Amino acid sequence: MMAKLHNIFEVHDNISRPYDASFRIGFTIAVVIQYSVMQKLLRVAVVGAGKLGARHAEVYSKLPGVELVGVCDIIEHRAKECALHCKTKAYKDYRELLGQLDAASIAVPSHMHHSISKEFLEQGTHLLIEKPITTSLADADGLLAIAKEKGLIIQVGHIERFNSAIRAIKNIIKVPRFIECHRLGPYDPRIINTGVTIDLMIHDIDIVLDLVKSPIKYVDAVGACILSKTEDIANARIRFENNSVCDLTASRVTKNVMRKIRIFQDDAYISMDYVKQEAAIHTRENGSIHYRIIDITKSDSLKEELADFISCVRNQKQPIVSGVEGRAALALALQIQQQIQQQIQGRQPNH
Repeated sequence: MMAKLHNIFEVHDNISRPYDASFRIGFTIAVVIQYSVMQKLLRVAVVGAGKLGARHAEVYSKLPGVELVGVCDIIEHRAKECALHCKTKAYKDYRELLGQLDAASIAVPSHMHHSISKEFLEQGTHLLIEKPITTSLADADGLLAIAKEKGLIIQVGHIERFNSAIRAIKNIIKVPRFIECHRLGPYDPRIINTGVTIDLMIHDIDIVLDLVKSPIKYVDAVGACILSKTEDIANARIRFENNSVCDLTASRVTKNVMRKIRIFQDDAYISMDYVKQEAAIHTRENGSIHYRIIDITKSDSLKEELADFISCVRNQKQPIVSGVEGRAALALALQIQQQIQQQIQGRQPNH
């Protein structure tokens, strides 16, 4: 560090200053403080060591400038296995971590997001909360209020925002006229209490809200329960105030996985595959249609997401997916889900 300070002083030695000694002292203090802040390891933990939480822990364990303090899960052996893999400490009770962290990932079941996140925020911890931010708007508003009062960051885990393909096409998109999204996959018995709208469609809801950036005029949704008591298939047509239209389809009873978006605008048609991280564009040039593959440097979306979260915490900057945006996605998802549930109840025979 002293070698670095010496180099900095060499740059300033050629500048004539009336109070050179006091300047050097003040400058030294400022540089030391800045250097210390830059070098400080951020103390981070993951609450919830399931499939996704374990991935969070693994990424954090390899990020520069991060100390993975621990991994917590009420299933003790799961926490221990994850902690052993990531060379950190296992916890069964998240309360043991309160007040010990700079930041944390909350990767527990959705209905626990609010209660656990609230306690960490009250102890001054920045949070990345997996989607959805909470299960109700009132709970989301409560977390946002605490974060605002304490100057804390809430980032919501809408991971598709960090998909290299969506980031590559975003600068090409101007004013979308029509957007079509398909997010389909096989049934997962682990997720039986959450409908496909909150489970899967919310990813595309967040992307669409970010791309269109217009108030919603109306929503028309339909769905069905196939294997569970909540909707397993959902479709929603959304018209925005700027007259953009979006058609969203989500299913968790489909054999093959599909994660695609198609965007139509006045001068182009863009198609993108989230899974393959590939995209293509069709444009009209000189009276004919031109097709080209968009150049994309593929990356690990979760690593990009967590690295951005750490950068936001370290530099006190706004996340790409803030708590406010997470709330907006939840609000639309709940509206869609409510319409579907009302229709399902209306189709049930009277006894």
